[in-house]
Amino acid sequence: MNTRTNLILLLAVVALVVLPLKLVKRPTPGPDGQEVEIFLGADDQAKEMVSRISPTYKPWARPLITPPSSEIGSLLFALQAAIGAGFIGYYLGSRVTRAKLAREAAGNS
Repeated sequence: MNTRTNLILLLAVVALVVLPLKLVKRPTPGPDGQEVEIFLGADDQAKEMVSRISPTYKPWARPLITPPSSEIGSLLFALQAAIGAGFIGYYLGSRVTRAKLAREAAGNS
């Protein structure tokens, strides 16, 4: 690839990272003046449902670290998913390559 193609790809990646952050509308504060969270996930919804069903429930485990905001929690979750996908991709790629080299070695014998 030439330099122009690399520059176009780099600009596309930057645009895909920056544009969603700029296009997300900030929520208006709720009636109590608190800002409404826009990045709530299934964990928060489950916690809310459990507290409705059983108000006296006490969690038996605590998180090791608590991210300062839900956005950082989402970032850490995405990073964890990316690392896992990288390991799976590496494993599958190495298995395919080993199988291919084994077939070539068997064919040359």
